[in-house]
Amino acid sequence: MRPGSSLAITALIIIGVASFTLPTTATASPGAAGRIRLDQWHLSYLKAGKANQISQGEGVVVAVADTGVDPHPDLRANLLAGTTTATGASGDGRRDANSHGTSMAGLIAAHGQRDGTGALGIAPRAKVLPIQSSGDENVGTADDLAAGIEFAITHGADVICISSSGGSSPALIRAVKAAISADVVLVAAAGNSPEDAYVGYPARETDVIAVGGIDRSGEHAAVSVSGPEVDVVAPAVDIYSTSYGGKYSKGTGTSGATAIVAGAAALIRSKYPDLPAQEVAHRLTATAIDKGPPGRDDEYGYGVIDLVAALTADVPPLGFETPSVTAPTSTAAHGSSDDNSTARGLATLGVLLAAGGGYLVWRRRRRAEDPPPRISR
Repeated sequence: MRPGSSLAITALIIIGVASFTLPTTATASPGAAGRIRLDQWHLSYLKAGKANQISQGEGVVVAVADTGVDPHPDLRANLLAGTTTATGASGDGRRDANSHGTSMAGLIAAHGQRDGTGALGIAPRAKVLPIQSSGDENVGTADDLAAGIEFAITHGADVICISSSGGSSPALIRAVKAAISADVVLVAAAGNSPEDAYVGYPARETDVIAVGGIDRSGEHAAVSVSGPEVDVVAPAVDIYSTSYGGKYSKGTGTSGATAIVAGAAALIRSKYPDLPAQEVAHRLTATAIDKGPPGRDDEYGYGVIDLVAALTADVPPLGFETPSVTAPTSTAAHGSSDDNSTARGLATLGVLLAAGGGYLVWRRRRRAEDPPPRISR
């Protein structure tokens, strides 16, 4: 934030759900359920099948702070009871008259149907904690979202998916920082143009994974907002998922990309249950496939997420990065020095974590030359 700038933002600032066009495509008929998997092009693009041979998100709870989650047949076995924090609404979060939240949940953890049809999420064995923090019209206040994040923290969420972008409030800022302190992975949408001119909150918070989007060809999606806060990108165009009433949907926007990255975080947390949240984010950025100019850039961040590499690559702990991330090397070629250096790195990581805040060095250093974020009013 620029010196002298103000955070005098009222709690009534509206958080707009990052645009995700959701026309209903079909009911959950056998024909529709069979077609949807073929339409989910992002699964093959990201090699989700191969990644799921390694991890399926088992044991991980992903909170979806959105418009609620309808108990779709492809999703309901993974759907927990949640809550409603949207002003004037009530319930356990398992209601969605909009479709947005159900679509995000499906991208994260849809399990499909027993015959192999239906929608499939990135982490099909993760649990979804539904939080209706936005109303049926895709809007909610910053404080509604803050209350949703607080609920997620106290109810054991390992990952929080925030497929929205907008203004902040003191309560929302406190909630986001509380989630970071509680070792929760926060994933948020960068936002969509032309509605958004720059990366909104909470994606612009340093310790939140800010997600942009790519199209079917792997290029920057025109709808995706660019900015120095973008960390990674994922498919964001023509993304098929679950919808309310047992139906399916197709959407475009950084919302879908955010849900996909939240699913990726669930896979990592499942495979590496003792890995701190900041190391989960580090795995995603360190193994991302570089796009655009070499290194990090404002359109792609560190690149397109690579599910398999994020689960298998030899990623040095924060503060011990090498110029590139490589697969594990043979001890026969390097003797015992590899084992010793790994042990030293892990021991030092423990010191950093014990010291408190040491993990922030890498993320803050890489943004040291970025311009300060603008504050939405």
